[in-house]
Amino acid sequence: MPEAGTRAKDWEAGGFALYVHWPFCQAKCPYCDFNSHVARTIDQVRWARAYEAEIARAAREVPGRVLRSIFLGGGTPSLMEPETVEAVVGAARAAWGFSNDIEITMEANPTSVEAGRFRGYHAAGVNRLSLGVQALNDRDLRALGRLHSAEEAVQAFGMARDSFERVSLDLIYARQGQTPDDWAAELSQALGLAAGHLSLYQLTIEDGTAFGDRFAAGKLRGLPDEDRAADMWDITQRLTEAAGLPAYEVSNHAAPGQESRHNLVYWQGGDWVGIGPGAHGRLTVDGVRAAIETERTPGRWLQMVEQNGSGESQRENLRALEAAEERLMMGLRLAEGVEMDRLRMLDGLVGRTDSLADMGLVDIREGRLCATTAGRPVLNAVLRELLA
Repeated sequence: MPEAGTRAKDWEAGGFALYVHWPFCQAKCPYCDFNSHVARTIDQVRWARAYEAEIARAAREVPGRVLRSIFLGGGTPSLMEPETVEAVVGAARAAWGFSNDIEITMEANPTSVEAGRFRGYHAAGVNRLSLGVQALNDRDLRALGRLHSAEEAVQAFGMARDSFERVSLDLIYARQGQTPDDWAAELSQALGLAAGHLSLYQLTIEDGTAFGDRFAAGKLRGLPDEDRAADMWDITQRLTEAAGLPAYEVSNHAAPGQESRHNLVYWQGGDWVGIGPGAHGRLTVDGVRAAIETERTPGRWLQMVEQNGSGESQRENLRALEAAEERLMMGLRLAEGVEMDRLRMLDGLVGRTDSLADMGLVDIREGRLCATTAGRPVLNAVLRELLA
């Protein structure tokens, strides 16, 4: 019983959130491995009812909680009608209490049609926008399969700033043909837009994507080598730090107080409900933490919700050791690190930590295990060693 109580306390340290997956896009980007689909017609009333039903089902399982955040991800959630968003937020409000500073985020693409809906989304309850800019020059936007121009991205950012209290920009670097100087100029331009939060991701080539197929066939040329990519990482840390947006997580940078509260729930080991096709969740019920997955195919998920009363496809109760391993993998991504007390199930961790500390890759400060500046770029290797 003490073990179960400790695990229940763990999720409370991170808080409670709701993730809503909208699976539809206007086009599939060649680098994207998310669960996204192109559809000619979407019955938004039907989808809104399904989301409402799933939220109500989750609330029956974990009643009485207080939501710290709601995140509308995808896909391209800015293809949702404002009325659909309003239905989701209203269902969540009816299901659980809202914290006084609840963060309600929507991912959006900066096309002019979607930007015109910003005020409608704000009226529906959204107070934070995550804008998927990805690049600030038209050549690279075309190569990434994006449907907007650099000018449209800048215009959409201005409109977002007029409508939302907080705005985040997403950019991808280490792109084809990109040099460190190119990235420094582009990042400086992004910082000049005065966003409070930047998500800066190095381009990764994933299996099952168009880029993955081209790479395997030797047709994806011009990707920077490891040294150039490392230079771009260093530029990212230096410029964001100087601009007052230090890295609080491996790929995320924010001014103080502008950190993504939703993602902090993930990284700090909180609980979240995941609804929509392909969504994942973590819920602690009766002291046991469960990993939950939903059906990935949109039509099948919708049918399951309507006919069976649940879109859930898989649930696995995590052993205390598995929960601690996950806590380490997520928490070490944060600059603040993870509390050593929450890793006590990991046998031999202290010895492995000492070895990595001697190499300057990790540090223990005030009872927290942290990756150092040298350790962050090689975090995957650090985690492999810690979990050996």
